[in-house]
Amino acid sequence: MLTRIRPDLSSAHFAELFQQDTPLLDVRAPIEFSAGAFPGAVNVPLLDDHQRHIIGLEYKANGQSAAIDLGTRLATTEVRGDRLEQWQRFISRHPNGYLYCFRGGLRSKITQQWLEESGIEYPLIQGGYKALRGYLLQQSQHLGALNKIVLLGGATGVGKTALIETLANAIDLEGRANHRGSVFGKTFQAQPAQIDWENQITIDWMRCPVDAPILVEAESHLIGRIHLPESLKEAMARAPIVMLEATMAERTERLFNDYVATSLAHYRSIDVDPWNSLSTSTLESLGRIKKRLGGLRYEHLVAQLSTAIANLKFNDDPAGFHLMIETLLTEYYDPQYQHHEQKNQSRIIHRGTMSEVRAWLRDRVN
Repeated sequence: MLTRIRPDLSSAHFAELFQQDTPLLDVRAPIEFSAGAFPGAVNVPLLDDHQRHIIGLEYKANGQSAAIDLGTRLATTEVRGDRLEQWQRFISRHPNGYLYCFRGGLRSKITQQWLEESGIEYPLIQGGYKALRGYLLQQSQHLGALNKIVLLGGATGVGKTALIETLANAIDLEGRANHRGSVFGKTFQAQPAQIDWENQITIDWMRCPVDAPILVEAESHLIGRIHLPESLKEAMARAPIVMLEATMAERTERLFNDYVATSLAHYRSIDVDPWNSLSTSTLESLGRIKKRLGGLRYEHLVAQLSTAIANLKFNDDPAGFHLMIETLLTEYYDPQYQHHEQKNQSRIIHRGTMSEVRAWLRDRVN
């Protein structure tokens, strides 16, 4: 047995692990990893999904000793060699990392043993994934209770995400969710697993400067299929609100760039007919709010779409899309926003343009 150069990691050091982006070797089965993991963790499982399943059945039927015996038989020379090769590659790239399984128990210790027999010592995380996840849940509750969150409100297209992306003391909920928070907000990246998103948001929260308010965009309880955890929802529900403002021209230009131009660039990179794809995706989004738009308004927007696409395609003229965007803002999004603003009037503590809000936040750093 090798003398351990670095000790196994206890819960007393979990904060440092997440603050420092410590590399993590996850030896759980792929099905466990896909259900929830931590930012930057790499899954190189000791057992694949099938092996985990049959060993689990053996454990339930005949106990731990029988399960270990079955695992030993399944760990053929070929299987063991493959796992060791992958673990060694990870360790050579990340000598300062740690490994973990679900509870920091048998699988972690077997992994350590195999590595040590090959001449490599590598520490594990005590308590494994379950302990790390529990720690982040506790941190989320603790941070929510500090009442340092300030909500960034404002009408659609004023640039809330653009402001949040530039600040160290902000949490980009939509960016981490790969979604822009509306029926038109789907991006071209898959949304993360719910638990992965929660873990990342809590780590972002932990990393925010302690001497500044923490800015979070006002959201509904859902961002695409991601839902806000209770600790964050409760903190946001009692937080003061800063309102970001912009002109209609600024809003329509920003929304054209964020939604239309970005989508078209994506379709051009993958499609033989990007204009048809742009039309189809826009129609799908309009269809999702057809009832709330009302039949006449919906038909009017659909009729505008073909002209808007033709003008952009043949004349490089975005005016038709600008008109559609302005119609959606004034007749659909803004009335909803105004209702929300009136309901939360007592919580609004400041309003202003991008530069004014930035200056206001800067003045509140202790």
